[in-house]
Parts: sequence; structure tokens; C-alpha cells
Amino acid sequence: MPTAERERIYERADNKGWKKWGPYLSDRAWGSVREDYSPYGDAWNYVTHDMARSRAYRWGEEGIGGISDNKGHICFALGFWNHKDNIIKERFFGLSGPEGNHGEDVKELYYYLDSTPTHSYMKMLYKYPQQEFPYNRLVIETSRRGRQEPEFELLDTGIFDKDEYFDIFIEYAKADQNDWLVKVTAHNRSAQAAPLTLLPTIWFRNTWAWGYEQYNARPMLNGIGNKQIEINHKQLGKYKLYCEDADALLFCDNDTNTDRLYGRPNVAKYPKDAINNFIISGGKKSFINPNQIGTKASAHYVRQVPAGGSVSIRLRFSDQTILNQPFADFDDIWNKRLDEANAFFGDLQKNVTDPELLAIQRQAYAGMLWNKQFYYYNVNEWLKGDPKMPVPFQGRVYARNESWRHMYTANILSMPDKWEYPWFAAWDLAFHTLTLARLDPHFAKRQLAVILREYYMHPNGQIPAYEWNFSDVNPPVHAWATWKVYEIDRDLNGVGDVGFLERVFHKLLLNFTWWVNRKDVAGNNIFGGGFLGLDNIGVFDRSQPLPMGGRIEQADGTGWMAMYTLNMLRIACEISLTRPSYQDMASKFFEHFLHIASAMNNLGKQNISLWDEVDQFYYDVLHTPDQNARLLKIRSMVGLIPLFAVEILDEALLSKLPDFKRRVEWVLTNRPDLASLISRWHEPGKGETHLLSLLRGHRMKMILKRMFDETEFLSDYGIRALSKYHEKTPYQFELNSEIFQVRYVPAESEMSMFGGNSNWRGPIWFPVNFLLIDSLFKFYQYYGDDFEVEYPTNSGQVMSVKEATVLVAERLINIFRRGADGRIPAYGNEEKMQKGKHFDGLYLFYEYFHGDVGAGLGANHQTGWTGLVADLIEYWYKYQSESVAAVSTGK
Repeated sequence: MPTAERERIYERADNKGWKKWGPYLSDRAWGSVREDYSPYGDAWNYVTHDMARSRAYRWGEEGIGGISDNKGHICFALGFWNHKDNIIKERFFGLSGPEGNHGEDVKELYYYLDSTPTHSYMKMLYKYPQQEFPYNRLVIETSRRGRQEPEFELLDTGIFDKDEYFDIFIEYAKADQNDWLVKVTAHNRSAQAAPLTLLPTIWFRNTWAWGYEQYNARPMLNGIGNKQIEINHKQLGKYKLYCEDADALLFCDNDTNTDRLYGRPNVAKYPKDAINNFIISGGKKSFINPNQIGTKASAHYVRQVPAGGSVSIRLRFSDQTILNQPFADFDDIWNKRLDEANAFFGDLQKNVTDPELLAIQRQAYAGMLWNKQFYYYNVNEWLKGDPKMPVPFQGRVYARNESWRHMYTANILSMPDKWEYPWFAAWDLAFHTLTLARLDPHFAKRQLAVILREYYMHPNGQIPAYEWNFSDVNPPVHAWATWKVYEIDRDLNGVGDVGFLERVFHKLLLNFTWWVNRKDVAGNNIFGGGFLGLDNIGVFDRSQPLPMGGRIEQADGTGWMAMYTLNMLRIACEISLTRPSYQDMASKFFEHFLHIASAMNNLGKQNISLWDEVDQFYYDVLHTPDQNARLLKIRSMVGLIPLFAVEILDEALLSKLPDFKRRVEWVLTNRPDLASLISRWHEPGKGETHLLSLLRGHRMKMILKRMFDETEFLSDYGIRALSKYHEKTPYQFELNSEIFQVRYVPAESEMSMFGGNSNWRGPIWFPVNFLLIDSLFKFYQYYGDDFEVEYPTNSGQVMSVKEATVLVAERLINIFRRGADGRIPAYGNEEKMQKGKHFDGLYLFYEYFHGDVGAGLGANHQTGWTGLVADLIEYWYKYQSESVAAVSTGK
């Protein structure tokens, strides 16, 4: 029997019904591209953290533990004041890109602990210091640090050393589709009683101040006594917010304080920062609207939290008028939703038995679900500026995304990290969908489909990369993710959604054609691509023209495209089972793969190949304007990516596709030069399978020899992005007496080629590790136990590819597990996180991890692709069960 939550998921596949309300509020809107109306694209300084409390946003909203409807019209979040700070805590603080010594960096401690897919139950934790928050110290100390030094974190200030902080748990439970309960519980972890002001806040996204008649209708909040707020919105209708035992209700308007920010008269008498000013001033009533009306309102709770004790407040938001005792059934509803959440995850995690892995996996799932966001961006309107603005629009000297005027996004999307990356990134999103598919296949499929829609995808077929530059080129992983999500959905439901495959396939055809036309410059099936997500991995910025001119043929670009052809081939075969005409498309991609494989394996006009016979490794090839070519001999993830191009076709499938099979046989008979590229096609492997891969036995073994070498790619915690060989032997390239260098750097980047947290020069990244693991399992599917490797290299231990692959997965999982020394590698030397009484069982899913010690780096809540640890745990348990079965049957 499906659980109650699983049944709710299938009531509506889109973001309506039980999914209409969710954690769709961003963790940060200030400093974003969408809010930047500066002439020169200075997003970080156009709206700063200091300005955020006073400036109304145009394209989105932000808050702590916030929720909203699926179009972001009505927003709710929590605010706090510790009676020490000079501003209330309404939003997470962090450093902007230019301020951080390694780019943008949130400086708060918060954890997403739980959520069901429909958000019928959600829970998060915010750790709020009782002493004055060290805003200035974090900025000043960071400004003293260079890129060679680590980031200065909130824990480094010592503000948590004496446990003088509140653990504030924010929880939601839905009574019905438009009826949700809120509970906020603040635990005082210190030895002294401490005051705390809690400010649950409701407001409307400002749609009325920009000069567009269709949005001019101003919604209204109206207070009734000190216990109830009436909400009236033209599109959404009427609601009520019941505030149990509130001390008061405070009202203002979500309009910009132009007087404070720009020295211009205010349009609203009680602007956006009025509640902040009321609290900080000690209750000066002139700041807030005495008539208890407005477009922003807070319930005001002032509580003394006893030492070691806690206080709780409860609220209820509903489209129903509950005349008597709106909280009478609160506990019954709450307990029911919590029981349903536990039942849902009990079923989803039924294969996982280890309590620690259960907790890691469930919090990974929670982070995936909390990182949904309403993403709104009309590029054409944004480029033109709005008819009315807080300050006159000066126009754009630098018109970012000028060629993407067709883009009009207003969807719930999965974000990489709602503070550090509160915007979709195409290749991040593809990885997100694998984990999301286990939770909610409908949502995962919708995520893959939506960015291929005509209001996202460029008319020329390019998929938008991310808002800082939609024209950057991300790796083409969309087809791979589509197939993986299809498989997960089919396993969960017993039937595959071929209609989904077909719909996505047509759009991917456009994108594939864009790649072929734009990134195969020489027309020889060897691809460039530029950026391809691998920031800082090369000696040059590959997204920019080369300083000496010429071009680079990329081993990763070509490997990605070979993988793309095989993904499209597999999808076409599946669709062909019910629509035989698609066999023509399967044949097309089969042949295209062969041509790419031929190009990668053959010498070019300059007698040079991407494969280097001396090093037995793949490298990029630099073509200079003087018609010379040379290998850029950097041992990096670039050379491992050709492993991703692998697919298995079994005889049972081929027998159902006679036209495709006949075409394959014709090509193999009449083009022996191409047939030789396919390892043992006429010698079926394990389970009557056929292998399509860029790598034949010898080359694969040589690649794996390097990959499994602990002095090169293999770390105790996964596969490094750059070989440790370059720690003592950096790669150097001389140009006009200037030396360009790539050196192994296991932690934060020492250079700013791409700025921010970008660093592929040594750390461990989950997405490419996951792709390696997925690919190696396919090789095992073909070879079985006959193909053995030494793991680790030079250890003398020989095992099957599957055994080695599972051990790599285990190393990645161990980043989050307590080791024999009692420490969690992800938390490095953070003693509070390692040993703190109230830190146990709390997990952060970082952007990437130290290549030698496994410590978490980059964005703190990049659960998007690091959430793949949940899938790796499933892989690991599947292997364990297969091993037990093999032993019991004597195999």
C-alpha cells in the first residue's frame, strides 16, 4: 500500500494542490543579477546586505525558514532579535563575491532537517548567537585574508564557544492544501536565562510599485486585535494568520525606504524596514502603522528563555475562517503529519539499516526539498528597466544576457544553494533530479522538461547555463539525467513514462544540433565547449578567447558529446519499443557515436590525438594560429570524462528493434574501421550484452590505473579533480616569457580565474564522482567479474570493477560518517561541529571536499548535487545485498 504522502504526491504532478505552498522563498535575494539595475552589471553592490532590509525587491523575496505560494505572492518567514544586535535577524548574513577571500560565503549556521515532497511536514534549525552578531568582524578579518588562506567562519569568531546561543527549530505541518501550522521552538543552550524576540512575518511580494497597470492592485493585510491577521490578495483570495498568544501585531509596507537609501521622499509612510526600526528603537510606535494595515506584518513575541530551557510559539495560516479555537486540533494534525513523514521515509529507506546512514540520507533528502525556490525573471523587462523604480533607471552599458530576451521564467526550480547560488544552473539541476526522482518523480521530470521549454531554451537550441551568463556552456548531462530519472520512476511505479522521454527527446535534439553546429569548430567530431562547468581546471580560461589566439579541442568536451550521443541512443531505443519509427533516430546516434569515437582514437592533421600514448591518458589539444598543435598535459578530470561515454545494449532489446539492429549490422560490416572501435560487439558480454564505449580494454585499464592511484586521483574520500602528481610537478605553459601554471591544490582555490568558490584543482566533487561510479557499473554489467583491476594501484589487491567501484562510493559516503577516531571528515578541524553537544547528528552538504582530508568546502548547503550521497547509499546497500545473495547461492 502506498503511504499517505506518496498518494498526495500523485494527486497533482505540478506545483498545485498539496504542493501549492512550500519552501519556495529564497535564502538571499540581495546581490543577485535579477535585482541589479546598475549600468555596468555590479550586482553585488547594487543591492547589498545592509540595503536589503530597506529595499523592496522586484523579482523575488528572501527570509529565514521561509515559505510562499508557488508564484511567490504571499511570503512568510521568521525574524529574531537577541536584544544585542543593531538590526533584527530577518535574513542570513554572508559576504558578497568581492568581499569573500574565496567568493560569496554565507556566515550563519543553519540546517535543513526534514521535509516531505509535498511539504506536508518540514523542519529546520537555525543557531542564533545571544551575543552581538559579529557582522563587522567577519568582513574586516576576511578582507585581511588572501586566496591562499582559509575562509574566516562564524565559528572562528568564538561566539559559540560558551554555548551562548539559541537553537531555533522552525517547523511546518499542513492541515490541508491551504491550511498550514507553524511551530517555532527556541532552546537556550547557555547557562544563563536570555531574552529573545520572535517575529513571524507575513508579507506580499511587491508587484505594485513598478509601473505596470496589470499589477497595480495593492493587496492588504489587516490586523484584528493582537491575535489575527487577515490576508486579501486579488489572485490568491482571502486567508487568515492566527497568532497564538502574540504580544502585538506590527504593520508596515513592503515598499523601499527611499529616504534612507537614496535621500528621496518615501512613497510609503511606513516602509519595509519599519518593523526593524520599531524593534531596535525599543518600541517607538511612530515607526509602525497604528491602523494595523499594510503589506508586511509581524506577530511580536518577547520571551525570556530560561537557562537550558525552551519556549515555543504556534501560528496557523488558513483559507478557512476558524471562529473558535484555531489551535484546538493543532497537536493531532501535527502528530499525524509527522507520523506520515516517518512512514514515507520508512518506505523510501527500507533498504538502509545503519542508523547513521539513515540520518545522513534523510537530511540529504531534506536539503534537496528545502532548496526549492520560486524563480522569476523576465529578461526583456529587466533589460529595459521598469516604468517606475525607487531611483530612475540609468540604462545598461553592460547588458548582461542581451541575447536571451525571450527568457521568461516563473517556476518552482531546484536551486544549488538558496543563499550562495539562489538561481538555477542547468547542469547542477540535472544532477538534482536523480535524488529528487526517488522522492517525487513528477517533480523531477518537470524540472528536466521546464528548462527545455521555449521560454527557457534559446531559439538556436542552447540550454541557458545560469543567470550570471546564460550563454556559458554547461556539460550536456541533460539526456543522461533524463534516462536516469526515467529508470528511477519506472522502478518506483512499475511502468516507464515513455511520453516524458519523447517530449524531452525532441527538445534535446535541438540542443544536440546546437552543440554539433557551434562547438565542433573544425567539423571533425572533436569538440570544444569552453567553460563546461569545470572552473579553474585548465591553464587558460576556456570560456574566453585564448591569449595567443587559436583554439582548444577538449577531451572533456568530446567525451561529454560521446556520452550525449549514447544517452540519446538509449532513449531512442526505449521510445522505439512503442513507436518503431524512432529506430531511425537510434541509428543516427549510433553512427554519430562511432564518428566521435573514431575522431578521438585517430591522429589529426597535425599528427596529434587527444590520447597520449606516452602517458596513456587523454589531454586537451591546443591549436595555435601558426597551425601548430600541442597537448596540454594536465592530468585532470578532463582526461577521465571519456569514461562517461558508455552504454550497454542487450540482445533482448535489439531483437525487439529489427530495423535498428539491421542498420547496426550493416554499418559494422561495411565500415570495419568503425566496427573496430566497438569492443567485442560480436562477442556478447555478461548477460548477452553489447558494449558501446570510447575505451577499449587496454585504454580503460590505463585510465583506471591512474584513477585508482592514491598518489594521483584516488583520495581516501573519492576521486580528486586533479592528480596529486601536480603537487610536486606543476604543469607549466610559457607564453611570451610569462609562465601559466596548474598546481594541485586540495582545498580552496589559490586563483580567481572564475572567481567565487570555483576550484577544480584538487578537491573532490560529488557530481563527477557519481558519473564515474555510474559508468563503471555499466562496464561491470558488460564484463562481469572477468575484468579485474588493481585497487588501489600498486597495492597488489586485485578485484572486479564492481568491487572497486563500490569501494570508491564508500569513500565518498565516509565523508559524512564518523570514523574510528570519532570525527566526521566533512567538518575538518571545526571542533564545535566535531564534539559540540548540540551539533551531533547535524549534516552540511558542501559544494566540494578537501582532496586529502575530506573537509567540506565552498557553499555550505549545496545539497543539490552533493545530495547524490543519498543515491550512493542506495548503491552501496544494493551491492551488499547482491554480495549476500551471491554467497548464499554459491556464485
